[in-house]
Amino acid sequence: MEEKDPKNLIRIAHKDGETGVAQPLDLGARVRELRKARDWTLEQAAQQAGLARSTLSKIENGQMSPTYDALKKLAVGLEISVPQLFTPPSKGQVNGRMAVTRNGEEAEKVTTTYEHDLLAETLTTKKMLPYRTRVRARQIEDFDGWVRHDGEEFLYVLTGQIRLYTEFYEPVDLKRGDSAYYDAAMGHNVISISADDATILWVTSLS
Repeated sequence: MEEKDPKNLIRIAHKDGETGVAQPLDLGARVRELRKARDWTLEQAAQQAGLARSTLSKIENGQMSPTYDALKKLAVGLEISVPQLFTPPSKGQVNGRMAVTRNGEEAEKVTTTYEHDLLAETLTTKKMLPYRTRVRARQIEDFDGWVRHDGEEFLYVLTGQIRLYTEFYEPVDLKRGDSAYYDAAMGHNVISISADDATILWVTSLS
């Protein structure tokens, strides 16, 4: 185990034996900041990075300097690049994450009333859940009660026409280009009122 550098420098041991030195900020505090920004426990972050919980704890508390391999694992687990471990985020935000979903490569989830195409599935942690949905339901009786869950939800009609039923409001008809934003804890269901299945974009908050 490498002890904390007395000069407060971060020494990175590369595979070829060379040692590099960086001193942009406290690595332990930076790793802790990145972990907490994702609402991860030590156990969750260690599992994502493929490190022992004790190792991650020692890194965060400045009790050891990680090897270059450990730094790479941390970066992969936190979904950032290695240099970002040593660079403070602008305006206190973690930057650099992105997910591209090609048409036809979405993860599918099919129910009796909806066909969901889940988007941005490669991001393991996110604060929004976007998905494109084909609305198969044609009447409210197609549902086994209200759909409700935590968070807020945004709905945008891509094709066709829909009828949005909510627990506390009268049903509202929406056509292509119309949208709605509502509390998802309120019961809600959507049916297609067009000849063909309607399609909508849904974005659900995960907080």
